[in-house]
This record gives sequence, structure tokens and C-alpha cells, in this order.
Amino acid sequence: MECPLPVIGYVRTARTELDRTPVQAGANRGEEGVLEIAEEYAEGLDGLEQFEYAWLLSWLDRPDRPLTSLTQVPYLLRRTQRRMGIFAMRGPRRPNPIGLSLVRLLEVSGTTVRFAGVDLLDGTPILDLKPYVAAFDRPPGEPGSGWFDDVTVAEGTTPEDLA
Repeated sequence: MECPLPVIGYVRTARTELDRTPVQAGANRGEEGVLEIAEEYAEGLDGLEQFEYAWLLSWLDRPDRPLTSLTQVPYLLRRTQRRMGIFAMRGPRRPNPIGLSLVRLLEVSGTTVRFAGVDLLDGTPILDLKPYVAAFDRPPGEPGSGWFDDVTVAEGTTPEDLA
């Protein structure tokens, strides 16, 4: 089965090295980046300026090494060397290296979206952009987050910091 995924744009960030790029957008809320949307998708930005947050779905085109196992040591567990299944973690080495970043929208203008919450390398291809809708995206109560509940992530934490 073929699954064509057109690239709708690219992010521009100050990050050029994977090991020095924050592990999640939520762990780097202050750093700003820009999404440059391809001209043929610009009309699709209409109305996005009304939202405070959006999901960026990216193609993680520069993994630090290829997928060789369905269990890995996540960046956040490097110190303990505890292995997890790839579907119980959010690292870049996956069968389909699709990234998911919740970013704060700062400005939508023409073919650009300025955002805060950088966790992507400069030039990362973007597959989709979807508004965050609290009524749909925020589950009720305080949902458990598995092993993540036992890990503290400081603002701006990078894989290099966790080595």
C-alpha cells in the first residue's frame, strides 16, 4: 500500500544538531521558530490566527541512527539505561519517523507561522498543521503518562544534557 505524504512546508529554527535540540516542544516553550508554508497551502492558514496552540506533524528526516530494534533507551532514561518499546516513547527512531509538537502560535501572516516551543531542527519537513482544541485534545482529569510521570524534564533539556 502506498501512502503519499506531501510536505506542506519547512520549519526554520536556530537548531542544527540533533543532540543539542530540546527533546520536546513543551520542554522549550520560550524558543521561537517559523513555519514556512508552501504557497499552494497558504490558503489553508485562514482562521488559524484565532487559535493559541497548534500541533505540528513533522517528518524527522535526520535521525541520529536507524531503527534497529523495537525497544530502545529513550533520551530521558539514558542515565538508567532502561529500555522501552518504541510505541511507549516519543523518540525519533520509529517505523515512520513522524514527530508531534504542540507549539504556541505567535503570528500567522501570509505563508509564515511564527511559533514558540522549538524541538525541531532547522529545515525539518512539516506534513501537517492542526489547531489544538481543548475540548477534543485535553482529556478529563489527570491522565497517567506511564514512565514519563517518574521523570523530571528541565526547560530546554537536550539529548546531550541527558548523555
